[in-house]
Amino acid sequence: MYNKIKFVISITICQLAGIVGSVFTATSVTSWYINLTKPDFTPPGWIFAPMWVILYFLMGISLYLIWTNKTTDNRKVFIVFGFQLILNTFWSLLFFGLKSPLYGLIDISFLLVAIILTILFSYKISILAAILLVPYLVWVSFATILNYNILLLN
Repeated sequence: MYNKIKFVISITICQLAGIVGSVFTATSVTSWYINLTKPDFTPPGWIFAPMWVILYFLMGISLYLIWTNKTTDNRKVFIVFGFQLILNTFWSLLFFGLKSPLYGLIDISFLLVAIILTILFSYKISILAAILLVPYLVWVSFATILNYNILLLN
């Protein structure tokens, strides 16, 4: 029963980060963002929300695997995991809330490093936890390229 509670908490923490970020996104995506010049490889708008829900779910499972692993000290991973989650949430505030592709790019650059560190630290505790974060790394890498191009085009 205790592990089920940890699972729910892990998923909830990650999904809450997405919900907080979506508050800033929702207010700008239909006004400011829609009027930006975007590169040709920009995905359709409808794909972002389901993609993030899936990624936050995978992150939650990864967090759960780290949390329930009793073989090693997982404090460092918790710190790095929390830091990348905060950077993730702040990207929405900076890019959409402040309408700043420049601040968004700065944040997402640090976010990429934090995700890589999270994967490396997670790998020492649970290979599966690390693997579950790889789609997140790929998506944020793509988002970084997209963010950079939006900055150049606007």
